[in-house]
Amino acid sequence: MEYTQLGRTALHVSRISYGTWQFGGEWGQVKQEQWDTGKATVRKALELGINLFDTAQAYGFGLAERLLGEALQPELRSKRDTVVLATKGGLRLEGDRVVRDSSPRCLRQGVEESLRALGVSFIDLYQVHWPDPNTPIEETASTLDELVREGIIRYVGVSNYNVEQMQAFERVRKVDTLQPPYSLFRREIETDILPYCQAAGIGVFVYGALAHGLLGGSFTPQTTFAPDDWRSQHESFHGEGFARNVAVVESLKRVAQRQGMTIAQLAIAWALAQPAVDVAIVGARNPEQLEQTAVASEKYLTQETLQEIESIMRDAVPIGSSAPE
Repeated sequence: MEYTQLGRTALHVSRISYGTWQFGGEWGQVKQEQWDTGKATVRKALELGINLFDTAQAYGFGLAERLLGEALQPELRSKRDTVVLATKGGLRLEGDRVVRDSSPRCLRQGVEESLRALGVSFIDLYQVHWPDPNTPIEETASTLDELVREGIIRYVGVSNYNVEQMQAFERVRKVDTLQPPYSLFRREIETDILPYCQAAGIGVFVYGALAHGLLGGSFTPQTTFAPDDWRSQHESFHGEGFARNVAVVESLKRVAQRQGMTIAQLAIAWALAQPAVDVAIVGARNPEQLEQTAVASEKYLTQETLQEIESIMRDAVPIGSSAPE
């Protein structure tokens, strides 16, 4: 496993982070067997050298955080400095709707709930999950700065913010990290967000490097998703655009095979090859999946290979993801 400094923080982290979004229910209901397998996958992550774990209050509203806390209990009790916990807040339920709320009251309550769910006394990195249009960004930044000074959180990050939003935040408090979506099929952050983060010393750890499963390499144009899987309702995962992207993935597979990699390893190695990217978040439902993808931190792509990938991606249809709403 390769390691790096996360931005200008004192956090020395694995270049692969294990993400727990899949245990929040967005990819289908989590049953007891999946819960047990999830905990085993967290333990496998430690075995593979992963020390950065990413979760969020909104992943099942405590479900994924509890799974992570239970799985890491031995380390959190006696070797707390060996793991880096990153979680996110600023979303809450209003009836059966998810709403953005980065107000001081919601953030403080969210931090307290995350501490209980994870079973810890402090959080290494607390991130605002999505921009909240109803709360001034400066107010959000001020609240999180207070929580840092109180010793409840160590560092502050944002997720899904643009440059203007980060600049507004930094008028009050430095942004330590950004967590944006980034993959071969979603590259809009290359224009201004990554250059801004690189110049400002903001650590970047990206999510969605496998394009929500597309770059796992198992989809065909006929692939369908369960009704409780958000991809079943998203335009990027059905129709002509989906079929076109599946064909692109087949071309990428051939490149990966020549490099002695899986398509997933190629996709993650590509994301990590971008100079402004420190870490790629990888989700896996079981230890075997994680074992396959975690080695991507040690895979390197030549300029010739990167150029070949660029050529293949000219035929791709950019894809998005689900918003919290």
